[in-house]
Amino acid sequence: MTTAPPPPDAAASAFAALGIEAPILSSLAALGYEEPTPIQKEAIPPLLVGRDLLGQAATGTGKTAAFALPLLQRCHRAIAAGEKKRVRDPSALVLVPTRELAMQVAEAVHRYGKGLGLSVLPVYGGAAMQQQLMALKRGVDVVVATPGRALDHLRRGTLRLGGLHLVILDEADEMLDMGFAEDLEALLAAAPAERQTALFSATLPPRISAIAGRHLRDPVTIHIAREKVTAGKVPRVRQTAFIVPRAHKLATLGRVLDMESPTSALVFCRTRTEVDELAETLNARGYRAEALHGGLSQEQRDRVMKKFRGGKAELLIATDVAARGLDIEHLSHVVNYDVPSEPEAYIHRIGRTGRAGREGVAITLAEPREHRMLRNIESLTKQKIDLATVPTVADLRARRLDLLRGSLRETILEGGLDTVRVVVESLAGEFDLMDVAAAAVKMAQAASDPGERDEQEIPAYIPRERPPAAPVARGVPVGKPVRGAPAPGGAPPARGAAPSVSKTGARFCRVFIGAGRQAKIRPGDLVGAIANEAGVDARAIGAIQIGDSFSLVEVLEEEADKIIAALRATTVKGRRVTVRRER
Repeated sequence: MTTAPPPPDAAASAFAALGIEAPILSSLAALGYEEPTPIQKEAIPPLLVGRDLLGQAATGTGKTAAFALPLLQRCHRAIAAGEKKRVRDPSALVLVPTRELAMQVAEAVHRYGKGLGLSVLPVYGGAAMQQQLMALKRGVDVVVATPGRALDHLRRGTLRLGGLHLVILDEADEMLDMGFAEDLEALLAAAPAERQTALFSATLPPRISAIAGRHLRDPVTIHIAREKVTAGKVPRVRQTAFIVPRAHKLATLGRVLDMESPTSALVFCRTRTEVDELAETLNARGYRAEALHGGLSQEQRDRVMKKFRGGKAELLIATDVAARGLDIEHLSHVVNYDVPSEPEAYIHRIGRTGRAGREGVAITLAEPREHRMLRNIESLTKQKIDLATVPTVADLRARRLDLLRGSLRETILEGGLDTVRVVVESLAGEFDLMDVAAAAVKMAQAASDPGERDEQEIPAYIPRERPPAAPVARGVPVGKPVRGAPAPGGAPPARGAAPSVSKTGARFCRVFIGAGRQAKIRPGDLVGAIANEAGVDARAIGAIQIGDSFSLVEVLEEEADKIIAALRATTVKGRRVTVRRER
């Protein structure tokens, strides 16, 4: 039995006004999108008519939908009109800096184009090459790839660019920072000259402008400016962020709520679908949550707000659009389940707590790749967002004991214990009075324990401290070389050089790579190769030393074998190199 698509609403009309057609509008309605973001309003119309585009907007402003919706519509139109036959050559290529973003963009493109029958393939290092080869041989419509792996397939002849109609460069400044400049030039040079090209970047340094000048034809230029924040506009609240993978966000939210025990919290999500799913899940786990979004009638909205204001619900899960104009007194916490798409949205959200001189708390759950978005918010607000570790199970149990201690103290002060004193007196003749009290506390603790929901492990993503001898930014050393590493151009260190240990106790070892300055190797090349081919986070990479004919890279001991195997199976700057542990 098929489910009928949701009826047209204001959101569908807003996207339809930009030129988006019915099949994609149905997908957007099902996903709960409420209205286009500024970058989507500006970028979608020119992309739909085939114009090249240079777009500047901060990370997280909705750039994926801004290029994915026109991309899908143009590919679908070409197939429907018979302009493109289903051959192995893809119609569109999207280049992104990391494997995580490749998976995220590919998933988004698939969701937006669910009703179109188009195929999407993420291509990145660290994944099985054979599966990618088979998928490319069968034929796909859209390829979302990291530059290094895309170039590898291009040189193998397994990725053919002759049929490309559209090339997208997403997070272009990030790709350049990771050392992919030459890979991008090679891929763009191999694509058809008459293609449409769109470049999106959070910043527009001279290197980005130079690429745009060489590869974009009379582009439409879009700049989404930020609102200026006046002094004193940002509320003075306790601001904390937790860096966690998306798969662990729900568990982290539950754990943080248990630690904070908010009297009333407003939890922001990006889409109405996410609001409904989160509210349903939280209620199933014992929280009192209500959903608020644009899909509710006014009667439903009033009923939700009555419950929340009356204390019958402790959590209000809402979208930004639905929360506009809400007047909620005594809001103790604001939680960003996702990092807001714009720094200004963050300011508006957290401004709902900490009013009238009361203490307010703002909590943000960010994925590892969104760490830069937090820095953008800090830069705009001139306020520090503290990075915190996710509370452990032991932390939760200690917190519950503190709450139980407080409840017992209040009960003792209230009095009225004569009716139960007889039980204590009867047991006191048989057991030690302290044991009787401890048993009562244990029973009370067990009755209030939510059980299994807090037992799962949540990985910590707090940036580790670097050894002081080799401070690193993006894996590139600043200052002294790696301890025990050679002078530039010199011989490798003697055997037995000890691996470094960070202040947090993490052990690092050195990996020898048989290419250096003579092969034009730069630190960014090594960071990009390791992060994408091995699929490890850049924080697993320490100091880098580049000699004339070799390079040494500090990596987490636990990731070393995985990194070595991945680098041996690929190329660095287009060539096979020797990779081993430094001896």
